[in-house]
Amino acid sequence: MRLSDTRAVLTGASGGIGLAIAEALCASGAQVLAVARHKEPLAPLLARYPNRLCWVSADLTFLSDRRKVLLAAEAIGGVNLLINAAGINHFAMLEQLDDAEINAMLAVNIGAPMCLTRLLLPMLQQAPSAMLVNVGSTYGSIGYPGYAAYCASKFALRGFSEALRRELADTRVNVLYVAPRATRTRMNSPAAQALNAALKSNVDDPQTVANAVLHAIAGDHRELYLGWPERFFVRLNSLLPNLVDRGLHKHLPLIRRLSIRSEREHEEP
Repeated sequence: MRLSDTRAVLTGASGGIGLAIAEALCASGAQVLAVARHKEPLAPLLARYPNRLCWVSADLTFLSDRRKVLLAAEAIGGVNLLINAAGINHFAMLEQLDDAEINAMLAVNIGAPMCLTRLLLPMLQQAPSAMLVNVGSTYGSIGYPGYAAYCASKFALRGFSEALRRELADTRVNVLYVAPRATRTRMNSPAAQALNAALKSNVDDPQTVANAVLHAIAGDHRELYLGWPERFFVRLNSLLPNLVDRGLHKHLPLIRRLSIRSEREHEEP
């Protein structure tokens, strides 16, 4: 897919990865409909690319707002690229989460992208060639303590991507699933950042992820897993999960301790 020929709907456009993707798309000559609840982070890009970037305010967990995105997409002449990059996370043990927090993660991370994709799919199918991009996570392939609800939502997004790719195999719509590793964004709480630091986890800049995503789109890839050794651990977990079990078991005391800190941070006014 030629990036300069794309007309894209990008969700989560004001977040770390989403904002970096929006900037990279505009710099590549694409037309971008940025979907986000807040305009302020997008203001510099809107000023820099007034003819390539437009913004629609939407909470994609609501049908009325998803229909607003559809109308905006029709207003720019249709789209051939949908990037579902919106997502939320909360580092916590399952018993520390309430029902509302669990339901919010499922609604934003899997419910909204599925429903928005269904709504925009007829438009994508009208294009000579089109692509759906779902931004998942390494945690969509490795169940990780402290992230049970988040992992559940990203495992579901990965399964949705795989099934829809096969469902659309006889159409002109390709499906790309993207699995970033830890990324430096506001979505990570101080406790989550402390866990990454304690475990010496690699953390990417959003721009690194965005550049890799655009390269995968241009190459019509099916999957993109970022980072080494994370790609190795994904493979190891699928083949020898007991080894990963033992490795993660050693970190449980640290994860539990920092999850308590995360809970206290969340409770602060």
